[in-house]
Amino acid sequence: MTGLWVRGLTKSFGSAGSVRVLDGVDLDVPEGITAVLGASGCGKTTLLRLVAGFLEPDAGTVRLGDRVVAGEGRPVPPRARRIGYVPQEGALFPHLDVAANIAFGLGRRSGRGGAEGRRRVEEMLDLVELPHAVATRQPHELSGGQQQRVALARALAPGPEVVLLDEPFSSLDAGLREETGRTVARALRSSGSTAILVTHDQGEALSLADQVAVMAAGRFLQVAAPGEVYLDPATPAVASFVGHAALVPGTAVAGLAETALGQVSVRGVREGRVLLAVRPEQVEVTTKDEPGCRPAEVLEVSFFGHDATVRARVSGRDDVVEVTARVPANGVPEPGTQIGIRVAGEVLAFGGDRS
Repeated sequence: MTGLWVRGLTKSFGSAGSVRVLDGVDLDVPEGITAVLGASGCGKTTLLRLVAGFLEPDAGTVRLGDRVVAGEGRPVPPRARRIGYVPQEGALFPHLDVAANIAFGLGRRSGRGGAEGRRRVEEMLDLVELPHAVATRQPHELSGGQQQRVALARALAPGPEVVLLDEPFSSLDAGLREETGRTVARALRSSGSTAILVTHDQGEALSLADQVAVMAAGRFLQVAAPGEVYLDPATPAVASFVGHAALVPGTAVAGLAETALGQVSVRGVREGRVLLAVRPEQVEVTTKDEPGCRPAEVLEVSFFGHDATVRARVSGRDDVVEVTARVPANGVPEPGTQIGIRVAGEVLAFGGDRS
């Protein structure tokens, strides 16, 4: 039986455990890639270190396959858990070449240094899409993306049951980060691995993972497939964090909500006080005099080349709200100008008000 199961995992730090970092979390990690997504300080890396065995939990259990490795009696030491670990910077041994780095975890009994070890190194280089010629290079002769691929190859070489990746692409530039991420994801799936990818980058989580676990303040807010997390967030906090939705209050009657943005079609809660999760792709920017639009002031523009995001303030009868819109590169308004705003399509509605 493969997979990883976490139940009631709790961990505190500080004097007398005054700072609770994980608060009784549960997580099922089947075969494939699970991304743990959250802001810095939410408990992601602590969870990873508990699973790896670098820390011991205050309460709860970690089960790997059919073995309980933490939480019931004496914990299984990290070296006996059959877990591969890829840290942020790769942490390759600088005095060893690529082949020796990859083969390090095999041990002498598994053929490290012999013909069997060389075959395994070549298999791992193929898996992470690196040419065999890099086997004789030193880590400092590799690019950042190549170093991360070698780190993954080293983690996969012994055939671990689970691979843990702690923000492994955070130090790479944007283009290299995306390319390396796709390569690593292909390698993990090709090897049939169960993997946990810790990241604060929502694009990375949604594009690479089979399952996304959104974490905040030591708890999971939602664990689901990427499409479900984005299109059907469980809470306003998830909607705001994943996709940068603006949370707009309103009053709904028969599926239509009156808001500072005008009358909006809603799904979810269809009656009473609601909180709408308005995503940037649902906000249309027009001229301020166009019929059916609400006047807005441009507060900030972020230009990305292929498009731009426009943050604007809309004043309603009872509320002043800020929303973000995506616009094409050839239609970017200037900060301080007046524009028109309207919302297209149905917007997800949650019950309640701002609280």
